Amino acid sequence: MDNKAIANGAAAATTRMHFRWTVLVWLLIGGVINYLDRANLAIAAPGMIHELGLTRTQIGLLGTVFSWTYAVMQLPAGWIIDRFGAKKAYAIGMIWWSVATWLTGVVGSIGALLAMRMLLAMGEAPCWPTGAKITAAWFPGKERGFATGIWDSSSKWGPAIAPALLVSLMIAFGWRSLFHVTGAIGIVFAVLFLLLYRNPNESKRLSREEFAYIEAGGGGHERSLATSTIKWRELFTHRSVWGMVFGYFCAIWLWNLFLVFLPLYLIDRFHISLTQLGVYASIPWIGGAVGEIAAGWMVRAMVDRGIATSMVAKRMVIAFCSVAAALCAIALPFVQSIGATITLMTLGLAFISATIGNAWALAADIAPPSLVASVSSVQNFGGYFGGAFSPVVAGFIVDRTGSYSLAFIIGGVIAGCAALFYWFMARRRVDEDGAARDASGVKRADVLR
Repeated sequence: MDNKAIANGAAAATTRMHFRWTVLVWLLIGGVINYLDRANLAIAAPGMIHELGLTRTQIGLLGTVFSWTYAVMQLPAGWIIDRFGAKKAYAIGMIWWSVATWLTGVVGSIGALLAMRMLLAMGEAPCWPTGAKITAAWFPGKERGFATGIWDSSSKWGPAIAPALLVSLMIAFGWRSLFHVTGAIGIVFAVLFLLLYRNPNESKRLSREEFAYIEAGGGGHERSLATSTIKWRELFTHRSVWGMVFGYFCAIWLWNLFLVFLPLYLIDRFHISLTQLGVYASIPWIGGAVGEIAAGWMVRAMVDRGIATSMVAKRMVIAFCSVAAALCAIALPFVQSIGATITLMTLGLAFISATIGNAWALAADIAPPSLVASVSSVQNFGGYFGGAFSPVVAGFIVDRTGSYSLAFIIGGVIAGCAALFYWFMARRRVDEDGAARDASGVKRADVLR
């Protein structure tokens, strides 16, 4: 056999062993669409205020209604995903929220707009938990942090590309076009996903070698809630689950500060133009995406080198990155130049994004295989419950003090507490029999009494 034939054979073998990574394309694109459908309200707001006579308070109310509905719907969403499967839940959820997005461009009263934002939140609720469920099925435990970092980075790419894309669309066709176009894109994508996506044990393109590799690492099959011996409500008796809820609450508190106030902070502090804002405001989000992917790769490297188990490696990265993000946030008010500010914001978003990405991946290590989406959703409920408070508290502080300093310092301190909850509480995995076991598989007491 000549060298060329050997090389072709090696390339074919490599391709056969890496098909699982193509699944992330579905989750990455779906996540970007998800965030475009969240961001279109902020971009369309000036046109809605002018045409419909809405106040800024009403625009803010639309955002609050979305956050609270999204948080509450996390709990049933996780149960639905684990009971009926990630594929159906993801596709139906995307069609649901895309229709709500499209209809937002049709209605014209504040009551109807509030109803559409509630429907949007209900439809979007399964998106991230299904990502965690699909990742648990398609990847061995040591790769889930890296895989999650890739698809969860869509929550950073979305805010980074939304302003330029949606503003151009609105200038050309009006604010209603934002909702019509993004809604139509979501419906088309959901139909394609429903027709083309397969679980690993059903995929004809996944080689037997790669399936065996995934299965050996704890994946390969999507477990249903119907096969579980542990009841859904029993999850709330485990200290690890509560550690994830409180830890994610702390992380999302700081995340939402950046999400809501990053542009305003730059404008108020440095009086930059809208053109400059389009550049400066995108840089930190790119840093967030890169930081999250890098942290996932680091977890895989730690496991491969025998430094830590998959679960411990994720907890180590979460603890370090949440403290680092806290320090960046606390330092923000004390730097004077815009260059130093953008640097700290970029580092802060990189670290808090790494925390969030590994928190999603950790759910698959702690939860029983049949309840991955449920544990992910419970964790996300804690995050968005805190996330709904964060901008309100920060805005109140800024209005009363005329400064963002205390808001960022408090946000940093709260984010740093995520390290405590994830390291000291989220340390035992819950098996199908309801028992709590450490990373080595030894039964440990973890149930709250």
